[in-house]
Amino acid sequence: MYRHTKQVVSAGVPAEQAKKAIIMLHGRGASASSIISLKDHLELDGYAIYAPQANQHSWYPYSFMAPVQNNQPALDSALEVIDELVEDLRQKGIAKENIYFLGFSQGACLTLEYTGRNAGRYGGIIAFTGGLIGEELVKGNYKGDFNNTPVLVTTGDPDPHVPVSRVNDSVEILKELNADVTLKIYKGRQHTISHEEIVLANEILKN
Repeated sequence: MYRHTKQVVSAGVPAEQAKKAIIMLHGRGASASSIISLKDHLELDGYAIYAPQANQHSWYPYSFMAPVQNNQPALDSALEVIDELVEDLRQKGIAKENIYFLGFSQGACLTLEYTGRNAGRYGGIIAFTGGLIGEELVKGNYKGDFNNTPVLVTTGDPDPHVPVSRVNDSVEILKELNADVTLKIYKGRQHTISHEEIVLANEILKN
C-alpha cells in the first residue's frame, strides 16, 4: 500500500483571514470534493475549509478493525497528512481550539484515531459512523486531554461496516480523555448521513 500525496481541496475563507478552520475527511471510495460539498448544509460561515484527498480514494486498504499492521504504511501516512494540515493551520494563526474535524465512515474512523492519539482542546470533532482503528484497541495509543472538546459520534444499528460495539468502546476511550461526547445510534439507518446528524453537527460548529 502507498503513501498519500498532499492533495487538498479548500473552500471558505482563506486561513490567514479565518477565525476557525475545519478538516473534513472523506470515506472509502469517495473524494475530497464530495465531503467538502457538505459545507452547503453546515454552519461554516467564517471557516477555512480543508479536505485532503486519499490516494485511490481510500485512506487505508482494509477494514478499520483489521490488524493495524495490515493497513500500513497507508494509515500512518494518512495520520501524517492530517498532522501536517493541523500544523499548517496553526502556523497561519488558527489556534488549536479553533480547529474542527469532521469525517464520514472511513474518514470518521481516521478523524477519531487522529484526535484520540493527539487529544487536546479542539473546536469540535464530528464522526459520522466511525470508531477507533485496530483489531483490538490499545489504550496506550490514545493520549492527552480533550478538555471538554465537544465530540459527536453517530452510527446506524446495524451498520454494515462499523459495529456498534466498537463505537461504544471508542466513546469510552474518548470520555476517559475528557471529551464531551454525544453518541447517537440510529436503529435501521442506512450507511449515510441523516438530516438529524447534520443538525447535531451544526450545534457544535456554530459555537
